[in-house]
Amino acid sequence: MLIFLGYLIVAFSVFGGYALVGGHLGALYQPVEVLIIGGAALGAFISANNTKSLKATMKMVPQLLRGGKYDKELYMELMALLYVLLTKARREGMMALESHVEDPDSSAIFSAYPSILANRELVVFITDYLRLMVSGNMSAFEIETLMDSEIETYQHEADVPATALRNIADGLPAFGIVAAVLGVVHALAAIDQPPAVLGDLISKAMVGTFLGILLAYGFVGPLAARTDRRNAEAVKMFECIKTTLLANLNGYPPQLAVEFGRKVLYSTERPSFMELDEHVRAVKGR
Repeated sequence: MLIFLGYLIVAFSVFGGYALVGGHLGALYQPVEVLIIGGAALGAFISANNTKSLKATMKMVPQLLRGGKYDKELYMELMALLYVLLTKARREGMMALESHVEDPDSSAIFSAYPSILANRELVVFITDYLRLMVSGNMSAFEIETLMDSEIETYQHEADVPATALRNIADGLPAFGIVAAVLGVVHALAAIDQPPAVLGDLISKAMVGTFLGILLAYGFVGPLAARTDRRNAEAVKMFECIKTTLLANLNGYPPQLAVEFGRKVLYSTERPSFMELDEHVRAVKGR
């Protein structure tokens, strides 16, 4: 909900400040200017992106508006799941994971962590590489190289909505100038009118520049920045999985492998050693 709080502060500061100096908010209500700026931005957005990019952006925006997704609790659940899977493999052999990997939706282990199971990209990443580990035909170096390539591909795809939103933000001030120029042209066509009428037309034209800049830096730009941070948090999930699985492949026991994964996380969400240890002990006691 922070995004709505930020939007509210922006709107209150701009419009409230304008009202405090004696400005009339009604003068800023120019639907034609909004039509010009919004329509031009929408058209440029559509022409600059293919169908996949448009769908990805439309899917991302509601997720951003719903609020945060990647927090300490989710990371703890992820590490607990990895610990359980690796412990089972260590005790019963890698083949014991085969049924869980092939059908995670029916797996008792995965079902115990619904927040992870709901994230299909994470589940596919975990099961794909556990499947390779079960097969035993690839070295740790080969699996690491493959993981890096997949994470890089995921990051490029995830950056598409952020880039699209950033391009819109970059274009909005220019479209605001276009709307303002058109308004000035209209005002100059009425040059024979009284000064009061001419001044009103020019003031309405200037609203276009104002709206373009406000929408760019107060609303769309922050949305693009938030998308970047969300993507970075998502990538950390994959890097945590990668580091944990590779540590296990290199011979470290599950508890130490999970500790390797913990070190990859951002400090703001990273559980402490004791928190992770207590969580792992709780998992052991289930």
